[in-house]
Amino acid sequence: MKALFRNANVYTNGGFKKQDMLLDGASLSVFTGDVSRVDLPVFNNIAILPGFCDVHVHFREPGFSYKETIKTGSLASARGGYTAVCTMPNLIPPPDCPENLKRQTDLIERDAVIAVFPYGTITKDQAGAELSDMEGMKNSVIGYSDDGKGIQSDELMLEAMKKARELDKMIVAHCEDNSLLRGGYIHDGEYARSHGHRGICSESEFGQIARDLELVKKSGCKYHVCHVSAKESVEIIRRAKSEGVDVTCETGPHYLTMCDKDIGEHGRFKMNPPIRGKEDRDALIEGIKDGTVDMIATDHAPHSEEEKSHGLEKSNMGVVGIETAFPVCYTYLVKTGIITLEELIDLLSVRPRQRFNIKSDVGFTVFDLSDEYRIDPAEFLSMGKSTPFEGVSVFGRCLLTVYGGKAVYESDRLTKPVNNSEEK
Repeated sequence: MKALFRNANVYTNGGFKKQDMLLDGASLSVFTGDVSRVDLPVFNNIAILPGFCDVHVHFREPGFSYKETIKTGSLASARGGYTAVCTMPNLIPPPDCPENLKRQTDLIERDAVIAVFPYGTITKDQAGAELSDMEGMKNSVIGYSDDGKGIQSDELMLEAMKKARELDKMIVAHCEDNSLLRGGYIHDGEYARSHGHRGICSESEFGQIARDLELVKKSGCKYHVCHVSAKESVEIIRRAKSEGVDVTCETGPHYLTMCDKDIGEHGRFKMNPPIRGKEDRDALIEGIKDGTVDMIATDHAPHSEEEKSHGLEKSNMGVVGIETAFPVCYTYLVKTGIITLEELIDLLSVRPRQRFNIKSDVGFTVFDLSDEYRIDPAEFLSMGKSTPFEGVSVFGRCLLTVYGGKAVYESDRLTKPVNNSEEK
């Protein structure tokens, strides 16, 4: 496959420069010839970017391969421009010891087309009662998480943090106080009240974040907060950072671009934590602008069509996002002037790799920034099709992702440019 990217936006050393680039298979080189004499597909308004890194995905294997597999999840990631992901441990069996973890790492070694780094659980069987074999898994995991469940015991979480510090590994926390859930399944806000739904209060998230940050001060461990959604959470983390606490956090594209007035009755709007109010969304945007929120992660969580077909109350929690993250964020955050493209690359690639010590020189991705289209789940490579962005019009389509010197995703549009213009 050959193509010419005319006056491409090439990301290098933290910024962009314009260059004509020649694509030959999975290799890129600067083109210095006469563009008018080239008999190749020519693309304008192309961005050549470092491969993205998502520190929070669910690939469901082993245990739930009817939802997603290592192969389909990694292929979907490549289509989204990702060359590295970290997989959450709510699996069967859960990776709480080396033997169980090996079930997953064997599948990764066999089937993954990009870099896949598994988490080990914090507790045995994710039951929240006893620590997992954290030491035994140390050399094979990116960190420890019980994602999907908050650690309810202060004493057990402190014990886990002390062990993680001893092992020089990170605690990656799903923060949720079960005593405050009260059967809720969407945000306790305007939509819930007006449509008769039970709400999840924001304190169920920010209260446990506040608790954990006090425990981090006692333990000295490296600590990362999953899927921050509430304005109070942002302020608590901002304050902790100003005090020198070793904490980072992530939020998701849906929390940055939607609020509860944008949701509907379909299960594709149901995830945990939920999409919250406008003030929460605005606080998260301010958080990515001032550095309080360190990175964007998708919490890609595929389910079967049947599991997501029962409306807000009875559908499973979780939506997919790995194939839509860049176009959604580019459209709603960059094209609107909220952040720059350089800042978006920091959030999607640079900072996640820095925090989790993941190599940054193993691949790249190519996006056509002029390509406007409506998100169609039928086109997803993920087995999961449930997304809150179904039918939404976005800019930015992935044309190519290269990892380890191989093209792991290649769009058929590389051979036939469509409506590709200099500016749009």
